[in-house]
Amino acid sequence: MSESQHIGGPPASTIGVNDLWESLRSEAAVIRESEPHLAHLLEDVIISRESMGAALGARLSRRLAREDMPRQSMEPMLTEVFEKHPLTVCAASRDLLAMFERDPACFSPLEPLLFFKGFLALSTYRVSHQLWLDGRRWLALYLQSLASEAFAVDIHPAATIGSGILLDHATSFVVGETAIIEDDVSILHEVTLGGTGKQTGARHPIVRSGVLIGAGAKILGRVEIGTGAKVGAGSVVLNDVPPHKTVAGVPAVVVGQSREENPAIEMNQRLDCMNGYGI
Repeated sequence: MSESQHIGGPPASTIGVNDLWESLRSEAAVIRESEPHLAHLLEDVIISRESMGAALGARLSRRLAREDMPRQSMEPMLTEVFEKHPLTVCAASRDLLAMFERDPACFSPLEPLLFFKGFLALSTYRVSHQLWLDGRRWLALYLQSLASEAFAVDIHPAATIGSGILLDHATSFVVGETAIIEDDVSILHEVTLGGTGKQTGARHPIVRSGVLIGAGAKILGRVEIGTGAKVGAGSVVLNDVPPHKTVAGVPAVVVGQSREENPAIEMNQRLDCMNGYGI
C-alpha cells in the first residue's frame, strides 16, 4: 500500500452533501424560533448562506478573524477556497457526520459546525492544506497559527489527512509536517503525531484507516499504525503497530487483538488484553 492510498474520501455525491446542507438549514430555522438568543449566529452562519462552503467560510471567519485580517477580508478568502475545491467541502461534511455518528454527546450534525473546536480546527486545516498545495505557504502557515491560538490544535498545513475524522475534544492535538492520517480515524485530545530528532524528510507517523487513538497518546517518528489498530490512552508509540492490534504503555507494546473490525467507528477504548480481561 502506498503512503497516500485512500486519502481524500469518496466523491461528494456519494455522501449527500446537498442533503446534509438542506437538513442543517432546516434545523437551524427551527432552532432560531425556539432559541432567539442564537438567532443572529444561525442566520449569519447557516440560514443566509447558499452552500456548505459558504457556511464553513462564515463560521471559521467568525472564530479566526483578527485585527491583522478582519472578517471582511478573511471570509471571502476562506469561502473561495471551499468553493473552488469542492473536495474540501466533501471532506468537511464527512468529518461532520463522523462526529455526529460516533460521539454519543452529539445530538445533531449542526452541533459540531457551530460549537465543536475539533471540527472547526480540522476545517481550518483543510483550507490551509489546500493553500499549501497551491503554493501559498505563508498564508497557509498564518491560518495554522490562528487555529493553534483559537482552538489549541496545531496541524501543519503540509500534513495529509483523509476525511471522516473524529477529533474529539481536540485540545492539544498536534500533527507534524509529514504525518499521514487516512480516512475514518478517531482521535481524542492531547494526541501528538510527532517526529524524533532533527532529521528531515518523512519523519512523522502514518495512521491507517479505522484506527482509534486514545487521549494523551504520543506517536513519534515514521511509524505506521496499521488498519483497525487501537492505541491506548497515555501510550508512547515508537514502533510500528500491526493491523488490528491493541497497544498500550510507555513505551507501547502489543497487549491484544482489537475486538472490533473498525475501532474508530465503535469508539470502544477498553484494552483488549491477551489474558482475556479487557481493562
